[in-house]
Amino acid sequence: MAQDWRLFQGGDTRPHKVETWPPAPPWRRFGDDARRRDKDRDEERPLPYLISDEDRDVVNMALHLHRPLLVTGRPGTGKSTLAHAIARELMLGEVLHWPVNSRSTLTEGLYSYDAVGRLREASLKRRADESAGTEPDIGDYLRLGPLGTALLPAGKPRVLLVDELDKGDVDLPNDLLTVFEEGEFEIPELARLGEGREAQVQYAGSREKAGITGGWVSCSVFPVVVITSNGEREFPPAFLRRCVRLDLKQPDEAQLQRIVTMHLGEEVGARAQELIADFVSRRNERELATDQLLNAVRLRSSGVRVDQDVLDKLFRSLNEVDAQ
Repeated sequence: MAQDWRLFQGGDTRPHKVETWPPAPPWRRFGDDARRRDKDRDEERPLPYLISDEDRDVVNMALHLHRPLLVTGRPGTGKSTLAHAIARELMLGEVLHWPVNSRSTLTEGLYSYDAVGRLREASLKRRADESAGTEPDIGDYLRLGPLGTALLPAGKPRVLLVDELDKGDVDLPNDLLTVFEEGEFEIPELARLGEGREAQVQYAGSREKAGITGGWVSCSVFPVVVITSNGEREFPPAFLRRCVRLDLKQPDEAQLQRIVTMHLGEEVGARAQELIADFVSRRNERELATDQLLNAVRLRSSGVRVDQDVLDKLFRSLNEVDAQ
């Protein structure tokens, strides 16, 4: 059994064709397979998001107060998934995702402008027909980012996931304050066209365009903003004061049982009790994520002999560094 699951043998093994590729776990499906999975969920019953009554009430506070929800917690506690759960349950469309890194800026989240591309095309047009004197439409070279798209006026809010804000520049939280308070921003490149001038600009997550007049984007209803943080650093008090804060705890053994059952089915979940207990025991000594448990259970349900050696590889601490 253990030999059968090793598709790759290494060494001087002859090239060989894999007749049946192993099926992907439900959370690692892409393309048509992923769309089929999502359609089946919509037609039957979508996966529930497991949350305590206390945490659920904090989420609703943020929704009623139209304030950003700052979600902290260890990796694997469901911080990012919460945004998708809110969007799905309240039928607010696709989540706008802004993954933050050390180079992220406020402008990146709001919009991007390809000035070089516009100048190049203008030059080519002038060479082709010097008498025409037409400039390329500036709207073709602008694109709203996730935050900018979330602030477009609409009848109902969009859900914006600002993922891992603590990885961004130290000034980024303060830069966000004005936008969160005012619910609007200016695109100077469009404002210079003059008051009342409209430009059609493509927005994030779509090939459609939105009309922007006078260079200003102003929301009619504040978006549902979910900001996640792994707690790598503290945020300024002024920023924290404008957020509703939620600290997600790690799921206990009973919750992990429900999570496994939810993703992999009741039969697999019933056979996973020993693995779950082992995972919880290891988690008390090192930092582990729920995804690692799901991976172990998935391997076992696929016929792989999940022995101690395999578990040691799967349940490596998130803080563990390979020796050089």
